This record gives sequence, C-alpha cells and structure tokens, in this order.
Amino acid sequence: MLHTFVALVQDKPGVLTRVASLFRRLNINIVSLTVGESERPDTSRMTIVCEAPENAAHRIRASLYKLETTVDVDEVNRSEAVVRELCLIKVGAGPNAPHGLHSRSQIFELSTVFRARVVDLAPESIMLEMTGSASKIEGLLQVLRESGYEILEVSRTGRMAMRRGHHTSRVLKALGTTNGKPSPSAQDPDALPEDEILPTEFED
Repeated sequence: MLHTFVALVQDKPGVLTRVASLFRRLNINIVSLTVGESERPDTSRMTIVCEAPENAAHRIRASLYKLETTVDVDEVNRSEAVVRELCLIKVGAGPNAPHGLHSRSQIFELSTVFRARVVDLAPESIMLEMTGSASKIEGLLQVLRESGYEILEVSRTGRMAMRRGHHTSRVLKALGTTNGKPSPSAQDPDALPEDEILPTEFED
C-alpha cells in the first residue's frame, strides 16, 4: 500500500542522498519525492510517497527520525490532508497532427473540462498545466491518448501534502461529517471515496 510522509529536514548538502539511502536499506520503493523550502528558516520540506506493507509505517517513521538532519516526521492520508500534484503536458497539435487544424480547439475543450491551463502555444504543440489529484491527471492523460493525440512530454512533481486545519464542530457540520469526522468529499472535490482512502497507522 502507499504511505505519504511529510518530513522537515535541515537544509544541508547531502540530506536528499541520506533519505534515499535509508529507503534503499529498508528495501522500500519511493513512488514520488518532492522537496522545497518550508515556513522555517534553514529547513526543507519533503513529501515522500512510498510503497510498503501497512505495518511498515512505524518502522519507516522511526528510521527517518534516526537521521540527524531530521527535524520532524508526520504520516498523512487523504482524509486528513490536502494532497495535490502539479503536471505539465506537452501535446502535439500542429497541421500534421492526427486531428489536423481541429487539434487545438479540441485540446482547449479538454483543458476546460479537466480545469487545466494552456501555458504555452507553439506551431506544433500545446503545453497544458494541471494541478489536482493523481487520478485526475491520469484521467486527462488517458483521454488524450485514447483520442489519438501524441503526448510529447510529461513532467510531474509527485504528491504534495499538508494537514488540514482544526475546525470547530459547527464548521465540520457545515462541511459535512461522517460519524463525527469530516467527510473528505465535502471538503475536497478531488478527495477519494471513503472505501478508497489510504489508511494510516497514526490516528489523531
């Protein structure tokens, strides 16, 4: 199963190598890894998505804490966090494209349906920018391929996650709750159904 960890680490050379080596020693595959600045000075934020058995979450978290450069580690899932991914897609859309001169207008229509943006327009291609859940990005890629368009390049950031804020019971009720807990679909239009939410070992 997939686990999503958010780690705050010291902004020093070699930190990324240490984290990658740790997962190699644990024999756990990293599905995606994003790194960037955080709200703290001299501290970077990592979002690590890995594929591991359900009972391996505690071991992974403990191993990350053993690194001297680690400041904090948290495991999150879709029900308690906002999860997004950024994707750039370059699609062939010139006079020689399968759909000819109609390629551009059809891609514009698809981008509207999937809430993507056109960020570059060249004589032979169109570049789309899309932010959303991984399933929505996969959906757009699948429709483009099945429609006969040539996908020239794809660049994806991988998951970025942040825990939701703490709301009062009145706000939670307005958002929609299930057994006293916030309903992911009521708060996030990109959230998975309850039966598809990734479980986490650490409950609040």
